[in-house]
Amino acid sequence: MADPLKKLVVVGDRVLIAPEEGEERTNVGLYLPPTAIDRQAVQSGRIVATGPGTPLSAPTELDDEPWKEVAGGEPRYVPMQARVGDFALFFRKAAVEITFEDKRYLVVPQAAILVLVRSENLPKDLLDEL
Repeated sequence: MADPLKKLVVVGDRVLIAPEEGEERTNVGLYLPPTAIDRQAVQSGRIVATGPGTPLSAPTELDDEPWKEVAGGEPRYVPMQARVGDFALFFRKAAVEITFEDKRYLVVPQAAILVLVRSENLPKDLLDEL
């Protein structure tokens, strides 16, 4: 049963991806079993959550900890290019598999994402399922 107080928070320049499951079809229509897919260098999936981005220090501060809270306000970040709902193609070796609330996810650094497929008009109910 899901704990309503638990929340998965993605940090830094990482994205949380729900990987595509099941068999894959080749260009000629052949279905590949999961063991054959495991040998591929890239994988794909739908982005479920993103971190805030890479932390930036204020230009006036020479500090080794750019992620710490600054006295004058909120920390600053380089914005993420990936968005929730995007379909991502990424390097498999850079992904870390986790299980949260009995669901399998992959945590991938934004730098490992090769291509994003974005539909500007995703239905709201589809975004709610993610």
